[in-house]
Order: sequence, then structure tokens, then C-alpha cells
Amino acid sequence: MCLPHAGGASSFYFPLSRALPPTVDVLAVQYPGRQDRRHEPSIDSLPELADRIFEVIRHLDDRPLALFGHSMGAAVAYEIALRMQDAGLPAPVRFFASGRRAPSRDRHEGLDLASDAQLMAEVRKLGGPHAAMLADPEFMDMIMPAIRSDYRAVARYRCEPGRSLECPVTILTGDSDPRVSIDEATAWEEHTTGRTELQVFPGGHFFLADESARVSGLLADRLTRRNVGARHELTYPR
Repeated sequence: MCLPHAGGASSFYFPLSRALPPTVDVLAVQYPGRQDRRHEPSIDSLPELADRIFEVIRHLDDRPLALFGHSMGAAVAYEIALRMQDAGLPAPVRFFASGRRAPSRDRHEGLDLASDAQLMAEVRKLGGPHAAMLADPEFMDMIMPAIRSDYRAVARYRCEPGRSLECPVTILTGDSDPRVSIDEATAWEEHTTGRTELQVFPGGHFFLADESARVSGLLADRLTRRNVGARHELTYPR
């Protein structure tokens, strides 16, 4: 199950769904307030968003479930995994935390209070999908409410201290991400009792786009074979 970034939509994961082998079913979450759900109010609370998604997927326990979240989506996925744990459900077979610093490395950047112009400057700085369309005023008017709501949700989010997942965690990050340092990404290892590995890719916040073949290859490998090894691993793909 794939969870999008702030302002993102389920379509962001379409290339990944095509690249993974047929033995892997890809479920991409569509948050309210965008694309086919654009007429629904956005949710500016990550815990509430996780609650709603969990209620939808809690009965999907007939097969192993992995969670993949990019940026804001990683925090949402983390909260969903905790809810699975609290409900006594099987732990995710793996949690992929992409492009997001660990919950324990929170820092308030004030973007939730930024003007529309400042917020759009931040979105342009990060790049990613639809970057070429950001100069279109109509497109900007359409996506701004969801972006602002998501940034507000991220700014308000605080993880519950002392909680740990019980599944292996693969951390993915770009080596030049302006919002996530290597140390902040590595700190995800503090949030699980399972094995962790860090995969550092060339690129910025949306390294997923430029390194899509390597990322999909990594996911396919981790989801289709049993991995053994040290408690912590560090890999720099080339």
C-alpha cells in the first residue's frame, strides 16, 4: 500500500505499480481533496488520516501487507502500522520510509504559516511531479487547498514517544534532499525493533522519479524474497 507526499495523489505511484512484478498488488491511497476526490474536504490531521485509512484496510489481512510512504506519506504509513499493531493484526512484512526524516527528528519550519507565494516557492524548490505545471495559475488554484492542508497536517504532527514498530524498515532517501539529512533519515532505526537498512540514492526530495528503475527493483527484491543479515545495513546504490 502506497501513501503519497504532501499535495500528492495516488497517480504518483502508477509507474511503480507497472514496474513491480505481478505477484505484488499495488494499492495506492487517494487522500480527500485531490483528483477524483477533489470535492471532498482535505484532512489536516495525520492521525485522523491514518485512522480513516486504517478502518478501510484493517480487514485486508488475507495476504501479507507492506507499507510504502513518501515524504508525508511515510509519517501516515508509520501511524497506520502502529494502529495495525494496537489492533493485534499481523505486522507489515516491511515498512518503506521514503524521503522523510524520522518522527523523532521533528523540526518546525513554519511552512504551514507561509503565504501562497512562499508555499509555491517551496514546492518548486522540491521539484517532483507536475513541476512544469506550477506556472499555470488554474493548476495552482486547483492544488493549493490540498497542499496547504497537508503542510498544516505535517506541521501539527507529533509522534507518540516510546512507540516502536515490530517490522523490518527500509529507509530510502536522496543524497541531496534539502529537507532530509542522512542522519535524520537513519533515525528511523529508532522506531522499530526489526532490522533496518538505509538506501541512499542520487537526487533530491523526489529522487523516486529519476531513480524509478532502481527503486522498483529494490522493492521487488525486498517483497519477493526473505532477507537475512545484520540488524542494520547501509547501502549506497550506484
